[in-house]
Amino acid sequence: MGFVIPFLLRWGIALLLAAPAVATAHLTSPHASKPQVSHSPEQHPWGHAGEPRRTRQVVRVRMADTLRFTPDRIKVRRGQTVTFEVHNAGRAMHEFVIGTDAALSEHAAMMRKHPDMEHDAPYMAHVPPGRTQRIHWVFTEAGTYLAGCLLPGHWEGGMKATIVVTP
Repeated sequence: MGFVIPFLLRWGIALLLAAPAVATAHLTSPHASKPQVSHSPEQHPWGHAGEPRRTRQVVRVRMADTLRFTPDRIKVRRGQTVTFEVHNAGRAMHEFVIGTDAALSEHAAMMRKHPDMEHDAPYMAHVPPGRTQRIHWVFTEAGTYLAGCLLPGHWEGGMKATIVVTP
């Protein structure tokens, strides 16, 4: 018993010290409206941030309070830098988050529990009404991905777009 308590205390303190680093991934303050990071070496299953100067395709996306993206089907090429110009034509905050169906569904569930969490990732644009933001992205694998608005009720209301990445 003399060994167990110091062991648990040591690990408990270590977990408490690590908690702020984990918590800052999703802060509990209002969604960010600051410009997104333009380039990050972090690789995701749906690709990585691209360099704006290497853009080969610009996709203009309109978001509306009808919980729809226009276009709602986007075709891009694997390996090319795509710039998504995302415009919020509505009166409510909307976002354009790129990912897999599983990743976005999981994130949407987290957003329902923590609706005010803040994000700052290169595959996310949080766009106030009347504003436009850009995402520069490289899809590294061919396949079908999604973009969605993960604000509570928006994803569930069908605010999704399909992104088809060709070889």
